[in-house]
Amino acid sequence: MTVQTLGDAVRALAATPVGTPLPAEARGVVTSLLDALECGELRAAERLDDGEWRAVPWVKQGILLAFRVGQIVDLSPDTTPHSFSFLDKDTMPPRQFAPGDGVRIVPGGSTVRRGAYLAPGVVCMPPMYVNVGSWVGGGTMIDSHALVGSCAQIGARVHLSAAAQIGGVLEPINASPVVIEDDVIVGGNCGVYEGTVVRQGAVLGAGVVLTRGTPVFDLVNERVYRGSATQPLVIPADAVVVPGARRMRGVYAEVEGLSLQTPVIVKYRDDKTDFATTLESWLR
Repeated sequence: MTVQTLGDAVRALAATPVGTPLPAEARGVVTSLLDALECGELRAAERLDDGEWRAVPWVKQGILLAFRVGQIVDLSPDTTPHSFSFLDKDTMPPRQFAPGDGVRIVPGGSTVRRGAYLAPGVVCMPPMYVNVGSWVGGGTMIDSHALVGSCAQIGARVHLSAAAQIGGVLEPINASPVVIEDDVIVGGNCGVYEGTVVRQGAVLGAGVVLTRGTPVFDLVNERVYRGSATQPLVIPADAVVVPGARRMRGVYAEVEGLSLQTPVIVKYRDDKTDFATTLESWLR
């Protein structure tokens, strides 16, 4: 099935009113879509020639169809009494990998869901989770307790440090994707959500939280980066972002000494910054 044919089939099925039974061929279409996502032939988001990212709505429609046609089944690893119990849609089982895939998944409770793409050279430290529709580039490390949310786009040679949370955007289908471009360092306990784009080579210090509504203050260029209802928050290439604070206005806030969490760009990557991050390669 060509991409064009698959797209047409997904759009036709997605137009079926909720509550109306889907035709028998819906499962085959869903299988083809998830297979194409897993091998990297399709992506839930794409980078345009001008560098902007946009969602691919029909791919997201196909993922939603996978939930719609699936039946809840027992996906527990065994039937031993008192073992872990897992119940999910039969269209969304955990992915199985072989040595030839070139992906390293260290034992200890990690899961990659059906419909996610991991390129050769990806390293997964336990426990971590990659959700449906995600795309993870080669040489990236997903560290312990890290999450790659549904349809998130992670570039090559990225380090998602321990407990980093990369949010997913499945609905609405045309919503801006969460994107981490190539060579980004995401520090421990960071959170990147709601259509944020982190450009190539940026460094997010431990504890930085970014959302579409988060203002980011650039001390180097003396400007503020913001998202909007129609545009994502974009962190510039090579920016080094650390947690900061901004005083709140108002008499009560001043009396109580209240402040808001505010990410701050303190510098842009240079030779010294690169030297400080070279240890990342040894972990691979």
